[in-house]
Amino acid sequence: MDPLSELLGGIRAEGAILSDAILKAPWVVSFDDRAPLTMVTVARGGGVIMLADGTRVELKAGQTAVVTGGEPFRMADEAASVDRPHLDYWLTCFDPEACAELDPPTPVAADGNPTALFVGAYRASGRRHERLMRALPPVLVIDDDSDICVWLDACVIDIGSRKPGTQAFIDRLFDWGLVCTLRTWFDQQGRQAPVWYRGFSDPIAGPALEAIHTRPENPWTVADLAGEAGVSRALLAKRFNEIMGEPPLTYLTEWRMQLAEELLADPDLTVAQVARRIGYADQFGFSNAFKRRKGKSPSEYRKIEKTAATV
Repeated sequence: MDPLSELLGGIRAEGAILSDAILKAPWVVSFDDRAPLTMVTVARGGGVIMLADGTRVELKAGQTAVVTGGEPFRMADEAASVDRPHLDYWLTCFDPEACAELDPPTPVAADGNPTALFVGAYRASGRRHERLMRALPPVLVIDDDSDICVWLDACVIDIGSRKPGTQAFIDRLFDWGLVCTLRTWFDQQGRQAPVWYRGFSDPIAGPALEAIHTRPENPWTVADLAGEAGVSRALLAKRFNEIMGEPPLTYLTEWRMQLAEELLADPDLTVAQVARRIGYADQFGFSNAFKRRKGKSPSEYRKIEKTAATV
């Protein structure tokens, strides 16, 4: 298990919209799902994404944008359309009944630079995705391979019969698309990419990272992790610190604490069970480690999070 796969473990597309409906300018689309991630691919035409804070990002045919933050946002053929007569559309992937009450965008003749969009919204479970969110900008844009939009159009035709399982098929396609999009974006960032992404490809730090993320419950020592990488203890410690900015066991502890936050959200797990799942022999050692890093005991943290969830 690599860090990106781990952080994406709780994120899934739900109700993704794969349609060949065409928007004819002037138009404004409102995205109201409040999803932690929304992915928009422009098959034809183009427009501008508008965030609530005033951010404007242009998107053209053959580009994909991932919008983060969980706030409603809009997309228009151009920003000025918001303040003049235009066609309004609302897209919600999470509320099929609301979608059913709205007329879908109507196909029109291919003149006047019409725009076709493919949209996927992603739900997140637990807290694991939060570290990923911190590594992403409010909007990221990548240029897709020229074959992607052709492939999406082919999928529209193929699933037109709406056979059983069609929505699940579309959602899984968008899950795959999100992984590809994020990998491409992180690769383009080079040394600006987060250390947990860059570190996995390092021949020395990478195997240690994989071991930590795959088996966090193991009683790892620096020597054990060095064995995973096939190098000496001193070399692993030096290289890991260079790449990750902290020693191997410090990274291990921080990762365990992040997993603990997610596990503590499950009311069916006792604190002792959470402790064992992340590699602590007893709940007292775990509680002390958790309080040192989070400022509160696991029980206190669980109580606060439960109260916040009911507000």
